[in-house]
Amino acid sequence: MVPLLRLRKRSCRSFSRATINMALENTPLLPVMGVGSYAAPGWFIAFQQKIRDGSVGEVDIQEALDDATRIAVFEQIEAGVDILTDGELRRQRFVYEMFDRVTGLSRIAPGRKIGVPGYDMAPHFEVIGRIEAPDGFGVVEDFCALKALAPNRLLKVAMPGPLTFAMPLETGTRNRDDVLDEIVAMVRGEVLALAEAGADYVQLDEPALPHPPLGYTHAEAADLVNRVAAGFDGKYAVHVCFGNNAGRPFADRGFGRLMDAMTSLECDQLVLEFANRQMADVELLGPLSKKFEIAAGVIDVKNFYLESAEEVATRIRRCLEFVPAEKLAVTGDCGFSALPRYLARQKMLALVAGAKAVRLSL
Repeated sequence: MVPLLRLRKRSCRSFSRATINMALENTPLLPVMGVGSYAAPGWFIAFQQKIRDGSVGEVDIQEALDDATRIAVFEQIEAGVDILTDGELRRQRFVYEMFDRVTGLSRIAPGRKIGVPGYDMAPHFEVIGRIEAPDGFGVVEDFCALKALAPNRLLKVAMPGPLTFAMPLETGTRNRDDVLDEIVAMVRGEVLALAEAGADYVQLDEPALPHPPLGYTHAEAADLVNRVAAGFDGKYAVHVCFGNNAGRPFADRGFGRLMDAMTSLECDQLVLEFANRQMADVELLGPLSKKFEIAAGVIDVKNFYLESAEEVATRIRRCLEFVPAEKLAVTGDCGFSALPRYLARQKMLALVAGAKAVRLSL
């Protein structure tokens, strides 16, 4: 597969602390943010095939990537989203195309290639050497592009964590702990490069935490996540969901069994899925909010049902029964990438309107 990643490096100057503080001061109660990804424009999905069949040039590709990212960022601004992401349109399919930048792996052909999309059709790899990303994942360049598009705004960078990178791997003859040490170092290198570029708010996505890979326990898995951001002095969030490949979950969808692991995470904020599960386990936010800020998923991104602002507001008020308003942000259950753009935009508008209604009532 031809990677759909950026084709040139971008210079990136850090924010000043004064700029960051100004953005924080202007952030309202119950800030609205996306988890990370945004829905791709239809023309961009069609353009990806042209990239794969070699019918477009590098300048064409860069222009399309720039235009698609600009749409994702400006639609967030237009909707009234408080904390912006770049929409991850330069790195489609979540973690999978990032593997094009990783050495030491050999692709395994899926055993099933026809029928409904599923996790068994996603890329899998055998470890055949040392795992490294010599040129990084391109997330730093994505962040630089976001800063240029949205100066003086509060920005978040989301990227897959070490468990999620390990999920599609078979270690072969290699020791699993050695493999994970290399993955942690690889992801940590990108986080530290983001910090150097001025990223003040980094989120690791860990849909693999509910079902850790390679036989790791939940406690061991949480420790691996902690190792990635040790020493990072910005805001560090961890997104825990139950999978969203083509709108399908991956693991048993309950937070109760994960409480010890989540409580042991050394992060500032947990970003958690609730709407798709009819707000189940929301009462667990009480003990979690004693240690963490919470970003609660109150938009169901796995469902074509369009929530009203009133329904969103009801979900937010339910969260506020357990979380102080000053520690609560609101978001979708996962990124918007599995939805068509028209529906993602409408859901984002409902999220903003619901948060505004609750904010005005406080």
